[in-house]
Amino acid sequence: MKAVLIHDDKSLHFENVPDPVIKEDEVLVKVSAAALNRADLLQREGCYPPPPGCPDWMGLEVAGEIVEMGNEVSKLSDWKLGDKVCALLGGGGYAEYVAVKYDMIMPIPKGCSMVEAAAIPEAFATAYLNLFWEGNIKSGDTLLMHAGASGLASVIIPMAKAFGVRVITTVLSDEIAESIKHLNADVVVNTSKEDISEVLKEQLEQGHPVTVAIDCLGGEIMGKCLHYLEHGARWIMIATLAGDFTQIDMRNIYVRNVRIVGSTLRSRKPEVKAQILAKLVEEVWPKVESGEIKPTIYKTLPITEAEEAHDILYRGENVGKVVLTLD
Repeated sequence: MKAVLIHDDKSLHFENVPDPVIKEDEVLVKVSAAALNRADLLQREGCYPPPPGCPDWMGLEVAGEIVEMGNEVSKLSDWKLGDKVCALLGGGGYAEYVAVKYDMIMPIPKGCSMVEAAAIPEAFATAYLNLFWEGNIKSGDTLLMHAGASGLASVIIPMAKAFGVRVITTVLSDEIAESIKHLNADVVVNTSKEDISEVLKEQLEQGHPVTVAIDCLGGEIMGKCLHYLEHGARWIMIATLAGDFTQIDMRNIYVRNVRIVGSTLRSRKPEVKAQILAKLVEEVWPKVESGEIKPTIYKTLPITEAEEAHDILYRGENVGKVVLTLD
């Protein structure tokens, strides 16, 4: 088969690699589409190696068809040859085929295309993990989701709204704010014009304090925002694209019982990931199938153009997910 390999000069090439050999509890999926994530860029730069046992090439989420099954799969699950599935991977999705443990795949929600389904596993699992497991968010709470045009925000915002959560998000321009109108965030803050910490202060004074924040930016502004959260709020750090360091008033943390939580999906044990996927199918799939939550696809490109697909993320121009397709 072929997969997208990273050369020494960081260029990407679709080349021949050995075919996957499945284990007794794995299925072989013929890949129709593979979605991009920022973790792919970090892996390409040598900063985010795949977990032990995963292929060297990138790709955390795919959609396709089961074409082979290990001997134990039919005993452990209801999966059958020919089932259309989407899968959460430790790596290896930029390829024609991928071997996946049976509990890391999910049925494609009714009404979703292969491209849309490929954009679901990593983003939806990350959203569910941080909203409901780490954030313990509930209907009526207020969420702050930074970087409203990101692929992850395009999932987290509608997922939160579908469960009755009020959402504040940030963007860098009025044009971007216009482009994410369909996500229906309650408050969109253009940080090139407004100070998000001042906005949060106003929200607190108006009786709408942030209960949960999901922060992929970090940097100096993070510490300033911590002053204006609800008592007992959770600030969940998932990345630090705006900087690794900030100043924090520690007295504010314990007086307001604020919890700062570091969270990544990739570091979770496989059994925890399997639990999250099962919860997605049980609790979130009905809202996907009803149209309340839908992946936002910015662009699709053939897998042979993986380098151009990466450039879209490097330039930060995407609103929603970029997906590679295989014919």
